[in-house]
Amino acid sequence: MGNCIICGTATDGPICDTHQEDVVFEFEGNSPSQLTEGRFYEGTVDGYADFGVFVDLSSSVTGLLHRSKLDRRLESLDWEPGDSVFVQVTNVRDNGDVDLGWSIRQSDRDFRGRLVDTPDGDYHADEDDDDDEPDASTGGSGQGSSEPEPVSESDESTESETADESETESEAESDTADESEAPSGRDSEPAPTAGQGRAAAVSEAAEPEASEPTGEETTDETEVESESAADSGSEPTTEASVDESAEEPADDADEEPTEAAEAERAAVEGLRERVGEVIAVEGEVVSVRQTSGPTVFELRDETAVVDCAAFEEAGVRAYPEVETGDIIRLTGEVRVRRDELQVETEELVVLEGAEKEAVEQRMAEALDEEAEPERVEPLAVDEVIADLNDDLREAATAIRRAVAESRPVVIRHAATTDGYVAGAAIERAVLPLVAEEHAASDASYHYFDRRPLEGAVYDMDDATKDVTGMLGDQERHDEKFPLFVFAAAGGTRESLDGFDLLEVYDTERVVVDGQAVDDEVRDAVETTVAPDAESEERTAATVGATLAAAINDAIRDDLGHLPAVSYWNDAPEGYVTLAEEAGVDAETAQQLREAVALEAYYQSYEDKRELIIDLLFERGEGGDGVGLAEQVSEQFDTKLEAEMDTALANLERREAAGVSFAVLDTDSYTHRFDFPPKRLLLDELHRREAEGDSFVTIGIAKDELFLRATEELDLRAIAEEVAEEAEHAGVAARGAREGKIEFLSGERDAVLKAVIKSVADRVAAAA
Repeated sequence: MGNCIICGTATDGPICDTHQEDVVFEFEGNSPSQLTEGRFYEGTVDGYADFGVFVDLSSSVTGLLHRSKLDRRLESLDWEPGDSVFVQVTNVRDNGDVDLGWSIRQSDRDFRGRLVDTPDGDYHADEDDDDDEPDASTGGSGQGSSEPEPVSESDESTESETADESETESEAESDTADESEAPSGRDSEPAPTAGQGRAAAVSEAAEPEASEPTGEETTDETEVESESAADSGSEPTTEASVDESAEEPADDADEEPTEAAEAERAAVEGLRERVGEVIAVEGEVVSVRQTSGPTVFELRDETAVVDCAAFEEAGVRAYPEVETGDIIRLTGEVRVRRDELQVETEELVVLEGAEKEAVEQRMAEALDEEAEPERVEPLAVDEVIADLNDDLREAATAIRRAVAESRPVVIRHAATTDGYVAGAAIERAVLPLVAEEHAASDASYHYFDRRPLEGAVYDMDDATKDVTGMLGDQERHDEKFPLFVFAAAGGTRESLDGFDLLEVYDTERVVVDGQAVDDEVRDAVETTVAPDAESEERTAATVGATLAAAINDAIRDDLGHLPAVSYWNDAPEGYVTLAEEAGVDAETAQQLREAVALEAYYQSYEDKRELIIDLLFERGEGGDGVGLAEQVSEQFDTKLEAEMDTALANLERREAAGVSFAVLDTDSYTHRFDFPPKRLLLDELHRREAEGDSFVTIGIAKDELFLRATEELDLRAIAEEVAEEAEHAGVAARGAREGKIEFLSGERDAVLKAVIKSVADRVAAAA
């Protein structure tokens, strides 16, 4: 019986069942049956096939990562055969085939530890090094070998105690000769305690390496061996090197503590040029991650964010008094691990009083300057959007500030063309800012997320998922609560319950829309960017693209075609011209619009990041045509026309008080689980069938009804009248923007009759 390396609970082995997916495993078995489903493993890319990637988990076990399990197109993967990758074993079949799942975690730093999975059980990866240590009786004698012998356990203790006093300038040069590897001379050293020099320990724990000793490393070991030999009466192995190294520490012994304490303060954004140097950084602790080796503090100063590894002993929290949000000064050596920047901590101090205030003020001033947009102006001449400049500036500042504060930005948008284009525009602006702010290669997956909503309402189901996820991220990864941005969604008071749940946790919310939002929503959230009720309507994508340009002016030229893509008809002329200047004519815009609509329907809860990028921003060689979008658009036309033929043949025509109605039973005459969705089908039906000023299209299903009308209708008022007429039907206006009314299925006929009467009376009264 042992203890879990993460939570410390008693368990059989080094990891409990709860935290199996928090660590990565090396597989040392020789049969697929020895794998454990659900675990994440490190493997090696073996090769590609049309249907996926083969990954070797060991020399005799290979799995398939099917293209359907990727979060991007197979062709966009930059893996090469031989590359080390991280995958999840999702299924081991009876015939020995191994199904693998995609992991967004593609770095050791994303896991909380590394273990070895063997047929005999699991063990800590660092135990390999312990097994290789020499016997204490022969480690320091140097007899019978021409190569440097590993130091003995007692010698290691001596070296450990005097490490700070005996490190010479030549040793420092040796340490930094290879930035991506730990010096091999430390491979056999025990993990030092807090007072024995943390940087060397972090090197060993974070990335153990096995390599041949070099000349410089021999100097280290020989010095200790000589001292040990002197104690035992043996002759030192290399007298000259002992004398030389013995003199230098004597001169520097009193200076080293001062040097560490007075290390030059450096800005995080410039650490790439300081690799190998011992520096000091000051800032806020953004997060704390405990791995099976070091504790990793993510530190943000006024310029950027960097990981700082501190080691107490394997799996033990270093500096337990330090918490997220603390202002600290950290001294350590700048290293590069697996092409990612890292500071290996030698000293960490929590600042208080005047020192803390000085750092906070410096960061606040830099944050204000960084968060302020460079410029805020419409993409095209547009008075409606120009009137929103103040709101756009406020929203852009909020998003830029969240990135600078290492708060995740979550975009919640409707799973429609308008919602996807708006969300993708903001994504296009934010991702480069995240990459600039964070040194980690996978930061874009930790600090930005785009999550489609099935409709335009942000309800309790959606909010509960978000809150559960963010609480889990805070508990497991010490992440801050995100900034939520709602695009083409959340603009009506039906979303208030969801907003209220977010407010319990003080999460900031921004609503971006092309139509007027309800007053209750404006009061409930921190920032809204939408026209008022008296203004002309725009698409949310038009507002979102303008906001994206304010967030990141460098990508303004990428956004010119997006507003035109989002209008199904009557696109403002200024945006049509802007799209043409960007190489997107009316036909191309239609193909893009239809392609996004089709892809938005399938796997509606997935962001499809890479696919949407390809559709909207990779438009073929030289910007001509739409490439992928052209093909997907053909599928859109085929599927829509097939459904339209059925719908038109089964429309029920009615007249009431001079109003023409077209009623479609969507349960009976549409395919429930195929494209197009009811909403889009009814939009197209209404566009084709509407005649004159008084035409209403109704789609009615088992327990929901959709309204489309040439006249402007107050859906909530209609729902109230229908509720009085069919008092036991449980009528509610579910989505004012979508024209959707919900009811109890047993009262369907009564509800349809009451809706037709209410609409006809209102249209007649208005006329």
